[in-house]
Amino acid sequence: QVQLAESGGGSVQAGGSLRLACTVSGNFNSENCLGWFRQALGQAREGVASIYPLSGKTIYVDSVKGRFTISRDRNTLYLQMNSLNADDSALYYCAADSTMRVGRHVSCPTLPQLYNYWGQGTQVTVSS
Repeated sequence: QVQLAESGGGSVQAGGSLRLACTVSGNFNSENCLGWFRQALGQAREGVASIYPLSGKTIYVDSVKGRFTISRDRNTLYLQMNSLNADDSALYYCAADSTMRVGRHVSCPTLPQLYNYWGQGTQVTVSS
């Protein structure tokens, strides 16, 4: 079992920044993928970014490239969000994948369906 808990959400004006944090505990190691996801009201959950802890390799969806940064420090996962706009308003979740991935070229997916441990989410609201 893996437990995740997000924090750091809030309200911000367009163009502003927020930093989300997610504490990860339980049966987890560096070969398990971690990711950030979001779900806007009335929309499907979508991937934002992922990280393979063993190598630090990151993947971003196109809509956040150059604005968001995913990082990890020991048992805490971060999402630095800059240049926020109204389209970024959503409930943000961190998630872990129980599949152990081993290899020199491992990259972690951003499909929500491939992750099986989830936090409860933290709300981000961007006003224009």
